[in-house]
Amino acid sequence: MPPTYDANAVPAISVSELTHAFKGHQALNQISFAVMPQTIHGFVGPNGAGKTTTLKAICTLLKPNFGEVSVFGHSVRSEATAVRERIGFMPDHFSMYRQMTVFEYLDFFAAAYGLNLASRDQVINDVLTLTDMDGRRNDLISGLSRGMQQRVSLARVLVHDPDLLLLDEPASGLDPRARIELMDILRELRRMGKTIFISSHILTELAELCDSVTIIDRGHVKFSGPMDALLDDHQETSRFSLRLAQPPENVTELLRQLNGIVSVEVPEYGSAGEFDLELDPATDSNIVLSSIIGLGLPIISFGQRRKQLNQAFMDLTTRGVRS
Repeated sequence: MPPTYDANAVPAISVSELTHAFKGHQALNQISFAVMPQTIHGFVGPNGAGKTTTLKAICTLLKPNFGEVSVFGHSVRSEATAVRERIGFMPDHFSMYRQMTVFEYLDFFAAAYGLNLASRDQVINDVLTLTDMDGRRNDLISGLSRGMQQRVSLARVLVHDPDLLLLDEPASGLDPRARIELMDILRELRRMGKTIFISSHILTELAELCDSVTIIDRGHVKFSGPMDALLDDHQETSRFSLRLAQPPENVTELLRQLNGIVSVEVPEYGSAGEFDLELDPATDSNIVLSSIIGLGLPIISFGQRRKQLNQAFMDLTTRGVRS
């Protein structure tokens, strides 16, 4: 269910006409987007699109040539210290002190953030519990799997209790189970009031995880807004998915004869008994469903199809590509 927030609230991230070039290469060209507080926002684009440059600008690690970036109303140019106090940045390639134990590693960074000795133990206990690493507190980092090291890195960015997490490919190199567990942790962090800005190439997981998304390609924003607005298919015909149990051989012909159905197709990679229906937009889908039931067909499911994030991404990033 989409999050509710005050439309007048100060954005967690506000990017306005951000522009930057490296030795003549235009990495970003007047990109603008906003991320609302307490949401998970996906940041998607092909390699070389400008994602890392944007992240570095938000993190105050890069001074852009032109444009403005603010974090909770603080300018990254003039209020860098205030921005850094509110953010936690987890880069895609992270170095760790592998000779330390998990506890020693987190204690080192907690001390660097200025936490006193009395509060550090409690904070470390809390972030280890949140990331489900409390049983590994005395393990050497060198002996941890990639997935476990990712959790420790996430715990590190949480020790100073930031309001905004900036995660660059956090699921890179993880096995499916570790990715699922990481996504569950991120949902819990959102529930706790954190804002999460996540750059990732795993589009299917972003579609399920994110409230909103920005798609960038060759330094230009191609889309920025709610995930639902990107995936909803606004076409002249309404597309629906129908799945039947043991459909008769002539089912396609039977469906095509029903009023309101424009076309019937069998998806190339669909499940057994699955059909793609295109309905006349003037037709009530409930009437079509009643007609299908009237044929005596064994219905498993019937519902409106939505564009997949993979397809939306390809539609937006391949337009205007020169051959």
